[in-house]
Amino acid sequence: MEKEEQTSTTIDTTYVTISHDDHRGNNNVDDASSAAVGGSTLNDDDDYSFDGDNFSNKKSDAEDDASAGLAKEMAQKLEIHDEDEDEDEDDEDPTIKAIAEWIREKSCSNIIVLSGAGVSCSAGIPDFRTPGTGLYDNLEKYNLPFPEAVFDLGFYRNNPSPFVNLANELWPGLKFSPTLTHSFITLLDRKNLLLRNYTQNIDMLEILSGVDEEKLVECHGHFRTASCIKCKSNYDGSECRRIILEEQKAPNCRRCGGLVKPDIVFFGEGLPDRFHRLLRKDLKKADLLIVMGTSLTVAPVSLIPTMVSPRCRRVLLNNELVGNFSVKKKGRDIFAEGDCDESVKKLCKMLGWGKELKELNKSTQIKEKNSK
Repeated sequence: MEKEEQTSTTIDTTYVTISHDDHRGNNNVDDASSAAVGGSTLNDDDDYSFDGDNFSNKKSDAEDDASAGLAKEMAQKLEIHDEDEDEDEDDEDPTIKAIAEWIREKSCSNIIVLSGAGVSCSAGIPDFRTPGTGLYDNLEKYNLPFPEAVFDLGFYRNNPSPFVNLANELWPGLKFSPTLTHSFITLLDRKNLLLRNYTQNIDMLEILSGVDEEKLVECHGHFRTASCIKCKSNYDGSECRRIILEEQKAPNCRRCGGLVKPDIVFFGEGLPDRFHRLLRKDLKKADLLIVMGTSLTVAPVSLIPTMVSPRCRRVLLNNELVGNFSVKKKGRDIFAEGDCDESVKKLCKMLGWGKELKELNKSTQIKEKNSK
């Protein structure tokens, strides 16, 4: 893995508590309490007449108008509004609408999603390179010779303490929950539209959100398992977690005494065999590529958009135009500029998946921070 990597930290589901009741942020769900469509209730205090076919209320239109006006005035004073009113303004976004039309087509049934650190930022996980807030800008306390050293295999071999300290802050399963974007990927999977999700992240939020592990390629590894950096022997992932978090040190291999680390890809290590094996097959089948939250700067993952078939349509949901995407290539490329969560929220609403998206995301939030 080269040193320009964009990645984020991961979730170990063994230690995750999922809440089906709580919810965080502004992704509200309350559809279950809505009234039945077309339903009516007759109250004893109301004055109704029957004309042989229908009931009608004798209250005057003026009274109804006055009541409606009063309710509107109270709502304005209390600054109450319907969230869907704001969403309706985005319904006609031509870019998002075009993406929705592609997904509705039967020709787009083998979708590859390529995701980067940007899809996890709203979960509270920092990316690497954002000035001021990125991980590399906040590593001074570890006295590193260069920021990337915290994930450098040679540096870890001689001084594992900075990584151990960082792992204690960011270890998966303690506080990070899936974002709306992760939930969108899960919906694609559940609707049999997802061919594969190639993620550059190591936070495992995709699995926590419900993506089938078979549909997921964690290009830069994960924290679920561990191994010795010297003899490559497997090491119990739970024991690795315990030693790093409780004893504040790197584990040692029982076989050769070498240092053990979680199976995330450090600089100087190759990508998992699973990445190369599946990518060759998936590139032949993909009919739509969705790239989200990545700067596309780290090879070989960054090359995926250039490797798909010329017949494969491509979508970029990102804060900036990256790679070889072009807004000028009509018919193949679509670039939706902006926040990933907001884009998938609009997209799911157009696809009729809005309620599913919110309910799924709500069900996968971590209820409480887990203790070490």
